[in-house]
Amino acid sequence: MKEDYYEILGVERTATADEIKKAFRQMALKYHPDRNPGDKDAEEKFKKVAEAYDVLRDPEKRQRYDQFGHAGVGGGAGGFNASEMDINDIFSHFGDIFEGMGFGSFGGFGRGGHSQRRYKGGDLRLKVRLTLQEMASGTKKKFKVKKDVTCPECHGTGCESGHQPETCPTCHGSGYVVQARQSFFGMVQSQSPCPHCHGEGTIITHPCSHCHGEGTVKGEEVVEVSIPAGVDGNMVLNVQGKGNAAKHGGVPGNIEVHIEAIKSEDFIRDGQDLIYNLLLTVPQATLGCDVEIPTIDGRARIKIKPGTQPGTTLRLRGKGMPAVNGYGYGTGDIVVNVSVYIPESPSSQVRNALSDVAADKTIEPTPNAKERIFKSYRNYFGS
Repeated sequence: MKEDYYEILGVERTATADEIKKAFRQMALKYHPDRNPGDKDAEEKFKKVAEAYDVLRDPEKRQRYDQFGHAGVGGGAGGFNASEMDINDIFSHFGDIFEGMGFGSFGGFGRGGHSQRRYKGGDLRLKVRLTLQEMASGTKKKFKVKKDVTCPECHGTGCESGHQPETCPTCHGSGYVVQARQSFFGMVQSQSPCPHCHGEGTIITHPCSHCHGEGTVKGEEVVEVSIPAGVDGNMVLNVQGKGNAAKHGGVPGNIEVHIEAIKSEDFIRDGQDLIYNLLLTVPQATLGCDVEIPTIDGRARIKIKPGTQPGTTLRLRGKGMPAVNGYGYGTGDIVVNVSVYIPESPSSQVRNALSDVAADKTIEPTPNAKERIFKSYRNYFGS
């Protein structure tokens, strides 16, 4: 089981966005690689902190996490996973969050442990409409996506064939320059991105003629998305690294896959349960019968007892929706909501038959019938 994101950052579930950001900065400072050189344990903790912050800083992701846990934000199904990224990728992912912490503002580490800029590709958004059956069993969908792709000529370097990026002569590969100025307190040093290489630490002297030195071109790619069983409408899956390619071999963006549920003709979904409205005739409810109802993968026969009242609910255990990636409570149920149809325009034959039946005292409510039938309503409304 993955650790709780709130516990990783040491904040309450009611923490504000500013409190979450402050906690992240403190934890990142504590486990920062520059402060813990060669400490693999600190590096792993740093990655966990980064993954937790990536979810809790985003209101939409945080809401899904609060409702569904790790499953709601990917949970191993394509979401942000810092353990699969190196330190440079993580710093690039968060942009300027580390500014003012004494470790530079551009993400990756260059020569001597100093920071270098590494670009991040843009994210893409897709929408996929799924039937109830597809959401129950899981499925795979393929999309032809138009996006920025790595230049096939220079393979992302931005350089003409036979050439490589050269060390920036201004910053000597560090990606930043240091400036000293006199202040009231004496000489003060500050660092800023190198104006020559824009923080990359390298420059391109022979740009690729195909991509003009960018390292990316417009193209398209067929992306296959695995949809886990149990997803619901309005869920969002993150497909990591399949978004726009980044300039100069940087970190590629992600694809957000927004799930939209196609309305089912048979069921109303309530979490992992499926509600089926069963309408009986008066004779069926009075005398009892066997009826067939639909299920996700076929049909099932259920027995209706004689004297079944409107509002009765029956359950088919384990016939509902599975938990997403095993996160939840097994498999839900099909809840059969029973009602009785009273004919609106009965034939004269039916009217005559009902008139004869009306004289039979056995159809009148027994003394305790009202108490028994309306008990569930009183429990529901708390009276």
